[in-house]
Amino acid sequence: MQVKLDRFKQLIAEITDLGRAEALLGWDQQTYMPRGSGEDRGNVLETVAGLSHRMFTSSEMGDLLAELAPYAESLDPESDDACLIKRTAHDHEKSTKVPTEWVAEFARVTTIGQMAWEEAKAANKFEVFRPHLEKVLAMRQAYANFFKPYDHIYDPLLDDFEPGMKTSEVQAIFNTLRPQQVQLLKEIAAKPVIDDSFLHIPYADQGQWDFGVDVITRFGYDWNRGRQDKAVHPFTTSFGIDDVRITTRFDPERAASALFSTMHEAGHAMYEQGVAKSLRRYPLANGASMAVHESQSRMWENLVGRSRAFWQFFYPKLLQQFPGQLAGVSQEQFYRGINKVEPSLIRVEADEATYNLHIMLRLELEIALLEGSLQVGDLPQVWNQKMGEYLGVVPAKDSEGVLQDVHWSGGMMGYFPTYALGNLVSAQLWEKMQQDIPNLDGQISQGKFDELLGWLRVNIHQHGAKFEPQVLIKRVTGTTIRPEPFMKYLRDKYSEIYNL
Repeated sequence: MQVKLDRFKQLIAEITDLGRAEALLGWDQQTYMPRGSGEDRGNVLETVAGLSHRMFTSSEMGDLLAELAPYAESLDPESDDACLIKRTAHDHEKSTKVPTEWVAEFARVTTIGQMAWEEAKAANKFEVFRPHLEKVLAMRQAYANFFKPYDHIYDPLLDDFEPGMKTSEVQAIFNTLRPQQVQLLKEIAAKPVIDDSFLHIPYADQGQWDFGVDVITRFGYDWNRGRQDKAVHPFTTSFGIDDVRITTRFDPERAASALFSTMHEAGHAMYEQGVAKSLRRYPLANGASMAVHESQSRMWENLVGRSRAFWQFFYPKLLQQFPGQLAGVSQEQFYRGINKVEPSLIRVEADEATYNLHIMLRLELEIALLEGSLQVGDLPQVWNQKMGEYLGVVPAKDSEGVLQDVHWSGGMMGYFPTYALGNLVSAQLWEKMQQDIPNLDGQISQGKFDELLGWLRVNIHQHGAKFEPQVLIKRVTGTTIRPEPFMKYLRDKYSEIYNL
């Protein structure tokens, strides 16, 4: 059996390496690749994705998994080998239902589609992106149909990012969450508007960069195993636990954009950097799911980065970096300014009280597109209509509306719900963490994050993708994903800020 286990591990390591190579090509595409190289890059990614899929769905891999299944049952269910065999078996079963030709073509279509999205967004012309999105949608519909019968067409796509979760579960959580968030927004809207005008004046890009680097260095982001670059849409990517890279962007009209995107992406990256070394070169050297991943990024961005304790330490440093822009702005004014609640057009700039509504809107649109009740050509109009219904604001141009997110160009339908689920998980983990580290706020106010990161390393990071997300969350907090801790966090925070 050891010979078969060794061969299985050799194969899965090689397949993982191909995935890392594909990720490296994707990182280059969004950072340094010449803009006119989309077709060539698409061809390369088509080849790599096809090769990887053929290896993974080979009869040899299937035979090895079948022979190793009884062995895995004899092991400690939490051992690396048992978890690796179980996770690989799940992914293999799913992958064998998808033709290699589809995988290769999808890699090419989405690579070219992303270049078209960048062009369309820059030119504010949805029609440039429309035919590419129609191709992506048709391919995602075909992908879902490989898994019939399903409870809902969205289920196979959601499972790609949140293993084991069903569309009905997400909808039930959102249906509980939505009225509570809407009620909170109504109460806040009745209060005086907070002045955040000091955030909407020019701040030098280099100063923002330097400040963000200092912050995430103190968090614990390991620069010997990572780097930061600029991208149209901030993202994190991993080529292994010792090479996890992040990107950020600068918005001349939103001074806090680069800082919070840097903290957000560092949260993702520190998760991947914290995976146990024993999982190197295996598919377990990833996050448990995108909701768990988002819990890490949203935690560092919001629960830490928008807290009063955080700015007790960092505001004097920010003031030193930008004395002109912040002249006459007190620490309390700044804290309230970065936590201002105001429905906005751009998801990544949305405050904590309105953010989830952006996600609920996108889920509704994705389901309608996949079900066929909404056509791609009608998307800009329906997007604007839904923004008015959900948030009371309507985009004046598509670059601030339907073209604002990169995800659909990459075919990532099924991804968006994980952002809101990540918010919920972050609050659950934070609640437990504060029980385990009673003086957490005091540590943050002194710029100390070692114990916070250490807790995450032990309870979340080291396990990588060994456990299904709901299993991991219950293991740490005692329950699966639930909205109550997040709503308590929001209400407590904004009741104090807005005197509700």
